Amino acid sequence: MADEKPTQIYQGYEQGPICPINDAYSLLLRLIRNCPWNRCAFCPVYKKQKFSIRPVEDIIKDIDLICTYIDRLRLENATPIALDQERIHTIYTGFEVRDRDRVAFNNAVKWYAAGMTSIFLQDANPLVMKPKDLVFILRHIKDCFPQIETIATYARSSTINQLPDGTLKQLHTLGLNRIHVGIESGSNLVLNRMRKGVDRFGHIEACKRIQQAGIELYIYVMPGLGGVDLSIEHALETAEALNAINPDVIKIRTLGLSPSTELAHWQMRGMFEKPGDAMIATEVRLMLEALGNIESRIKSDHILNLFETVNGKMPHDKDKMIGIIDRFFELDPQKRILYQIGRRMGFFKGLGDMDTSPQMDQVRLACENYGVTPKNVDQILDRLMTRFV
Repeated sequence: MADEKPTQIYQGYEQGPICPINDAYSLLLRLIRNCPWNRCAFCPVYKKQKFSIRPVEDIIKDIDLICTYIDRLRLENATPIALDQERIHTIYTGFEVRDRDRVAFNNAVKWYAAGMTSIFLQDANPLVMKPKDLVFILRHIKDCFPQIETIATYARSSTINQLPDGTLKQLHTLGLNRIHVGIESGSNLVLNRMRKGVDRFGHIEACKRIQQAGIELYIYVMPGLGGVDLSIEHALETAEALNAINPDVIKIRTLGLSPSTELAHWQMRGMFEKPGDAMIATEVRLMLEALGNIESRIKSDHILNLFETVNGKMPHDKDKMIGIIDRFFELDPQKRILYQIGRRMGFFKGLGDMDTSPQMDQVRLACENYGVTPKNVDQILDRLMTRFV
């Protein structure tokens, strides 16, 4: 008689470590643990973590658990505005002890309060799962939450290119309508050095497959990733790739060096030189200038970016976005430093905030305490930015 596999015990609802900014109020469902590639030299997430695909049965139990909590919130007529901590605690303790899962319940409450319109599938690349399993999971999601408007996930280009024909279209039909792809660069030299595991053509092919399936495409690019030596090539060839793809959204995510990454170790050994703010701003400007008549939305919604106000719709807002960067270079050196430090301290989103921010005195004091000068500003900013990587 063949040995039977031991029955796996459900360990409870799981939540991965990251999701896109615009999915901060989505329900997070963890399909895989960590990243199946996990070799990118710049990425600090998932390092030293073992990759695994969660059992479909456990994922279904996560969904059912959230559904149970949502049903109870509805039964209690718990309007979002009435969900204070005392009410939340009363509802939670109303469950049998064996039915309590605080992480799941907290996620259900947050999602309920946000209107329950979106779900994000974690972790780094859930599309490595068997298509039939993804189909089963998506059907169960729609059965439990028919009101869902958006189901999104991260995906690697190499995985997209390996999917059988028709898979993406089927997943879209079942509700998967947004995919986030980190192409980071359109330069093959940069992609190879950073160990992305895919070249520019692979990125373009994968992104076009996503679009052909009718799925909304968010692309991430990483200014600074080319280092000082490949800065211009990185900007121009990334723009060339974006022109070929014409994604729905282009997300700017400036390189921040986490001390735990291989790239940070390369920098310490003199094998990589991270561009400073001025060079990265020039790089972003060059990329924007090289973009053609694509219709993408540009979003710079991250604290690592020097300008959170570089947002707009191509090609209509192209000159406006470039103008923001030009105004930075028109500042005198001391005022430019004040903006850079205030931005990294989280006080400014754009240049206009310098005239209205009540924290300007704190920024000036910080510059004095750190001894910031034009010569050392980038080194000090790199240390401040590690908080956000």
